[in-house]
Amino acid sequence: MMRRITKRGVVWLLMSEAKLVVRKYKPRIIAVTGSVGKTSTKDAIYTVLAEGAHARKSEKSFNSEVGVPLTILGCPNAWDNPLLWIQNLFHGLLLIIFSTTYPEWLVLEIGADTPGDIRSISAWLPVDIAVITRLPEMPVHVEFFGSPDEVIEEKASLITALKPGGTLVLFGDEERARALAERAEKRGCGVVFFGLSEPNDVRGTNFAVATEPGNAWPVGMQCDIELKVSGGKKETIPVVIRGVLGAHPMLSLVAAAAVGAALGKSVAEMGAALSSYVPPPGRMRLLPGLKGSLLIDDTYNSSPAAAEAALGALTLISNGRHIAVLGDMLELGRHSVEEHRKLGTLAARSVDILAVVGPRARDIAQGALDAELPDSTILHYDDSRIAGEELKNLIGPGDVILIKGSQSTRMERAVEELMHEPERAREFLVRQDSEWKKR
Repeated sequence: MMRRITKRGVVWLLMSEAKLVVRKYKPRIIAVTGSVGKTSTKDAIYTVLAEGAHARKSEKSFNSEVGVPLTILGCPNAWDNPLLWIQNLFHGLLLIIFSTTYPEWLVLEIGADTPGDIRSISAWLPVDIAVITRLPEMPVHVEFFGSPDEVIEEKASLITALKPGGTLVLFGDEERARALAERAEKRGCGVVFFGLSEPNDVRGTNFAVATEPGNAWPVGMQCDIELKVSGGKKETIPVVIRGVLGAHPMLSLVAAAAVGAALGKSVAEMGAALSSYVPPPGRMRLLPGLKGSLLIDDTYNSSPAAAEAALGALTLISNGRHIAVLGDMLELGRHSVEEHRKLGTLAARSVDILAVVGPRARDIAQGALDAELPDSTILHYDDSRIAGEELKNLIGPGDVILIKGSQSTRMERAVEELMHEPERAREFLVRQDSEWKKR
């Protein structure tokens, strides 16, 4: 009880300091939410902004009632160290009392684990540009809401944080997202749509696997980002991103270009910036595996929509066996069994071998069995590291291995066991700092 009270007190103090810092320094703020791709989109937007501007972004996935104030204050996560929390609060106090150089721009990721999370932040955060990424039918964290629609409403509450004259950037390929445009327009805000289809203001097209001579494996993805400009004309930004697979991670760059367009940046500026974008760890990253295999590391988190997209990307590589190592998808509540079995059905269409990790993932296996994937090709594990250790004996040259699961399943441990250079895990994998390693 005392610990909870202390935590609430620290959160209140951090938020109070963050409000005062924003009021004092008046940075322009871009806030990113949605159910898929928030972190990648935030990073891509920062890449577009960082050239020629003093900007700061949320580190990793600092998107909560604690993470947002920490980003505004420019402080690290103190985890369970009370002295570091005191130091963070003292740093915030100094920012308020004294004047210093402060970023012109803040790019903030804002998440919703429970009802009211985004509403409470939107009540005090003055946002210049709000970005809402995909809002799939079955979002993550739905366990803590009455329905998927309530999750969408929580995400949509970010619109209330927009300043008059601000801009809402929306994923225009989903009708539920397009329907939110009217709310922004009523506030006197502009709307920019991004996506893959023709009606959008900014869209991605011509997605393809990027290759290079002498390399048997894909080296990344390429696409064209098409922008509507004045006079009904269109301009195109060709983009090649190394070390990532699939169209869905490239969608973050399309969203970033939409933000750049809203800010009046030129195609040349955005093209130069996006060419330097480095995808964050654990998001469809391509890594060399043992025995001449290729790993697709998508271990940051998992949800039904993201897992479906990852399986689709797996089929972009035609050579070798397709192996999927899929862990539990958490926080789905009463939808858990159905969504895991749906994923198993999809996996049966795209994999030669399926390994599942965790108690909920057994429903993935059942869905795959029901879809007639042979039982002999389905493996069950309770622990991600053990899965990685045992799969070492199974994989061979030319195998393509997708590894994905919710954060708590720690699927990055399976990646570490299977990667060609495990000594570089800290460089390439998620959750490699000391606090995560203790868990």
